[in-house]
Amino acid sequence: MALEQEGELPAFKSNWKWRGGALAGFVATVVMGGAMMAMDLGTLQDAIAGLYGMSGSIVAGWVAHLAHGTLFGTVFALLLADPGLYRLTEWRWKTLVAGVVYALVLAVVGAGIIMPIWLDVAGFSTPPTVPFVTTSLLVWHLVYGLVLGAIFPSVEHF
Repeated sequence: MALEQEGELPAFKSNWKWRGGALAGFVATVVMGGAMMAMDLGTLQDAIAGLYGMSGSIVAGWVAHLAHGTLFGTVFALLLADPGLYRLTEWRWKTLVAGVVYALVLAVVGAGIIMPIWLDVAGFSTPPTVPFVTTSLLVWHLVYGLVLGAIFPSVEHF
């Protein structure tokens, strides 16, 4: 790689589309949160808010959930920036599958193992046992992964 001017270093280039990942993660989290509210409001209001010691607050639950989902959207974009996976987003169906696999890993590892431990450490009154994987938990994360994988190719250059 040639230097543009004497003594200057070449610009760092990255394929990480973090803004698109954040946007896709945010939208996916909103849709997932809607499914959670329809199926079990307590998870959002008590457990997710309880991660930050604010159990019972729907606002705290939503804020925490949106922050987590948006952050995990940026991580998804980072994973897809890997040279071995670069250009995966040129095939929408492959990105959709990647979103589903990623979300199910988040469900099992994040919500099924880390979240119960975190709730216990945070002093939540009735933390779930480890591993905590339920059908509804998998469905909610499946929704997240479907939306994330479906829209990321459209917003990755945002």
